[in-house]
Amino acid sequence: MPLSKLRAEWAPNVTRDLLAGTVVALALIPEAIAFSIIAGVDPKHGLYASFCIAVVTAIAGGRPAMISAATGATAVVMVSLVKDHGVQYLLAATLLTGLFQLLASALRLGDLMRFVSRSVVTGFVNALAILIFMAQLPELIGLGWQTYAMVAVGLAIIYLLPRLTTAVPSPLVAILLLTGFSMATGVEFHKVGDMGALPSDLPAFALPMVPLNLETLRIILPYALTLAMVGLLESLMTAAIVDEMTDTTSDKNRECAGQGLANLASGLFGGMAGCAMIGQSVINVSSGGRGRLSCLWAGVFLLFLILVLGPWVKQIPMPALVAVMIMVSINTFQWRSLKTLVTHPKSSSVVMLATVAVVLGTHDLAQGVLVGVVLSGLFFAQKISRFFGVESALADGVRTYRVTGQIFFATAEAFHNAFDFREELRQVVIDVHAAHFWDLTAINALDRVVLKFRHHGVAVEIIGMNEASRSLVERLGQHHKPGAALAGGH
Repeated sequence: MPLSKLRAEWAPNVTRDLLAGTVVALALIPEAIAFSIIAGVDPKHGLYASFCIAVVTAIAGGRPAMISAATGATAVVMVSLVKDHGVQYLLAATLLTGLFQLLASALRLGDLMRFVSRSVVTGFVNALAILIFMAQLPELIGLGWQTYAMVAVGLAIIYLLPRLTTAVPSPLVAILLLTGFSMATGVEFHKVGDMGALPSDLPAFALPMVPLNLETLRIILPYALTLAMVGLLESLMTAAIVDEMTDTTSDKNRECAGQGLANLASGLFGGMAGCAMIGQSVINVSSGGRGRLSCLWAGVFLLFLILVLGPWVKQIPMPALVAVMIMVSINTFQWRSLKTLVTHPKSSSVVMLATVAVVLGTHDLAQGVLVGVVLSGLFFAQKISRFFGVESALADGVRTYRVTGQIFFATAEAFHNAFDFREELRQVVIDVHAAHFWDLTAINALDRVVLKFRHHGVAVEIIGMNEASRSLVERLGQHHKPGAALAGGH
């Protein structure tokens, strides 16, 4: 790789990447601890996971500047596994998750992202922005006016400082100033140290202590499949968002592989499964991070913070980090989507709102995206079916049917019903120059039409079939078997 391209990918601006990674590392600590608590494991498993996953995806991932670590989306999947079988089975499930994600990369499942509509992505982003804000409420409600005041000051610093200078990311300045104020004045705030104990040792390599038998596989397989799916879905959606924020492209299949390798490393070094984090990725990009160095530094500096600067990190007031995450939720939400609700097609607005509603109702990003994709597909099929039509003309006992548009599951029945099988004719000509047959349902409809006419003693000729449709008919159809006439495109 040329040196210029390597620099552009790794560190287009070394200073900005390092500063952005520093902000991300500070914000990762309380979240990794919180996600560990959700999963029911010691905080070290979330912190070690965040270190391993951030470092590995920085090197092997397909989206520079995207932050991956332990996440809430994956933590909620682990709860019953940890409760019923213990942390060692979680580590084994994390390894299997990595293998599934590597398999997804080999199968090029990242290419499926092109089937996710813009409305689904917008709904996903808006729902996540709301969830990020809601996650801050426990650190705000009922904690006194001092907490509200500190959050307000933090937001003022974050939004006003860039008007004076952009040399240093304003979220980093807000965290440092508010931590200094808290330590100098002695005013009591909920601090990072109150979230849970920070580990004091480096992560050590170790295989999960579980029996290597089919019973273990039976236990961890469903969790690993779910973790792999949720992790890839959130990672690929986040990659698409970072693509748009930075006006660049990314390799989605390489990202699948990077996530797989990262979860393998996490499981081997005592970490839980994770994936990309839209909140931390927005912090990184908003703070100027554009290269892989920002992600790498976020992981390395996270480990330095918890092992070397642990006593100082524990003093960071949570209101300072809440201010940063509120900024993330505000910046993440697609505010223009509210205005376009009345200008965009109703189907697009319904897809976006349904995605938001399902994510908020279930707190499951995968279910929301699945509902959005299904609705998008149904609305698309409905739109395409409107352009389908059949016209006919009669001459000398021969009726010619001219078919236009796409014949597939949504139009196959209308195609069949367009023919009059009771009319006394010598021959029927079906002209499909302007049509295309897409699936088994369409081929079955064509079979039914031809065979019904023949049953009534009417000869059938099909003309104008394109090569792709012909190939499908020859493979799946019945009416062209010996004794049938299938005329070519002339």
